[in-house]
Amino acid sequence: MILHAIAAKLKQRAKTDFKGRHYEATLIVQAVSWYLRYPLSYRDIEKLFPERGLEVDHSTLNRWVLAYAPLIEKRLRTFRKAHCGSVRIDETYIKVRGEWRYLYRAVDKHGNPIDFLLTANRDLDAAKRFFRKMLQDQPLLAPDRIGTDGAGTYPPAIAESRKAGLLPRTPVHYVTKHLQQGIESDHFRVKRSMPRVGGFRSFNTARRTIQGFEAMLWLRKGFELAGAWTVREQNRLLAICFGLPQANKG
Repeated sequence: MILHAIAAKLKQRAKTDFKGRHYEATLIVQAVSWYLRYPLSYRDIEKLFPERGLEVDHSTLNRWVLAYAPLIEKRLRTFRKAHCGSVRIDETYIKVRGEWRYLYRAVDKHGNPIDFLLTANRDLDAAKRFFRKMLQDQPLLAPDRIGTDGAGTYPPAIAESRKAGLLPRTPVHYVTKHLQQGIESDHFRVKRSMPRVGGFRSFNTARRTIQGFEAMLWLRKGFELAGAWTVREQNRLLAICFGLPQANKG
């Protein structure tokens, strides 16, 4: 009875999620996941739809991604597992309207994703906001060891998080380039599908789209769920998140 009630709630939510759309919800989710999972442009995906007897303009695909990438991130966030306690934090550069912006990211020592934040600046305020976002909604994920690069903003940001009660105890903070190589490699995995020429057109577009890129990376890595974690299984979880029937059964 409980599972039936959950399924019914998800299906009802799907009606609201896709209200007013002229295409089936399963098709929209598939198109958005293509863009977020593979290094394809909107025009690349536009060319794929005639193979299914459909025509979708690239501008429509853009609107779908901006609308549903944040929803995918929000719903997949609930499947994240507690990390091992040892966290690596780093920033990478993102071009927005021809200017460099900064994507703060955190993974644990095994590469499991923790959180991210796009900021306009790389300073103490940005570091403090990232720690607050990473810790305030998930107090049980508070790390006891934090690895960073040599940026001077991290020690005061950690101290401020401790003072604000976001950290139950002061973590060990270590600065080592060798241990940061893992998260630097992880940056490439999330950036490989981003626009290569000119970057994003606006900060809001970048923020919403990056939510989807990060969420799709979480999905590819898996959430320690049992069984083989194939693309088919990933798509099944996406369908569950939106209360949709499983596509391509067989």
